[in-house]
Amino acid sequence: MTKAVRYDRFGGIDVLRVEDVERPVPADREVLVRVAAAGINPSESVIRTGALAELFPSTFPSGQGSDLAGVVEQVGAGVAAFDPGDEVIGFSQNRASQAELVLVEAENLTRKPENVSWEVAGGLYVVGVTAWGAVHSVGLQKGETVVVSGAAGGVGSVAVQLARRTGATVIGLASVGNHQWLRAQGVIPVAYGDGVADRIRAAAPDGVDAFIDTYGNGYVELALDLGVATDRIDTIADFGAAAKYGVRTDGGSEAGPGAEILAGLADLIATGQLEVPIANVYPLTQVREAYTELEHRHTHGKIVLKPQPTGGDV
Repeated sequence: MTKAVRYDRFGGIDVLRVEDVERPVPADREVLVRVAAAGINPSESVIRTGALAELFPSTFPSGQGSDLAGVVEQVGAGVAAFDPGDEVIGFSQNRASQAELVLVEAENLTRKPENVSWEVAGGLYVVGVTAWGAVHSVGLQKGETVVVSGAAGGVGSVAVQLARRTGATVIGLASVGNHQWLRAQGVIPVAYGDGVADRIRAAAPDGVDAFIDTYGNGYVELALDLGVATDRIDTIADFGAAAKYGVRTDGGSEAGPGAEILAGLADLIATGQLEVPIANVYPLTQVREAYTELEHRHTHGKIVLKPQPTGGDV
């Protein structure tokens, strides 16, 4: 038996539990990974409530989570790229990464660089690929100016760094407590809240060319008020506004082959060109506490779960 996060019905954090499940067995082209770290993401909370049941139907009991990093335990037939003992980063398409052992399709894995920590590797996929997709969708050019809302959050903290790599001027909306970190990344910090439009205009006297919204709550409308064209606005958080105004919603699966992007992001981290801040790390058994912190929506970076190793593994 092995442990995994499960829930039996849609609902709040209280429906989550960690229970014993049967040890998974890899089928053809599948890899069994012993998880060292698994990230958590706001989208998982929304799926768990049932608000997206039409898009993401659930069969109960349901697992949870996409991000993962760990050590290959066993490979199925037809897997030539990985062997037991390999350290890997990847993602589960089956909402199952928050567990001690996870089955992953081999094509959804890439090797973990030695100098990338388990915590960073385990929380990389969703925020990394989403940020990559959002930055590329707005077509930034050197010398342009882009605003990123939620700039110190999981996706936002990666997006501002990727945007800076294009040569654009990046304005990051975040609480004052995160401004020092943003400045260290070459980002112009601006406090959110009342008067934010005036503060953005003061920081960008020549105007704003693009806007990446990672938070929702009216930022699409703010981007339009700032004069940003609809095809240069991307939101990963406000799909109602996207449908109403015709702005972009690129990120995640729209970004391209996930494992390839994941490998590129891991190389940037390994060479010191990209930082993924870790807000907190919880043992798997404290999954409810982890999501309680996440749902406050004021963390700097990623929250990660770490299964408790047994028998010297991972």
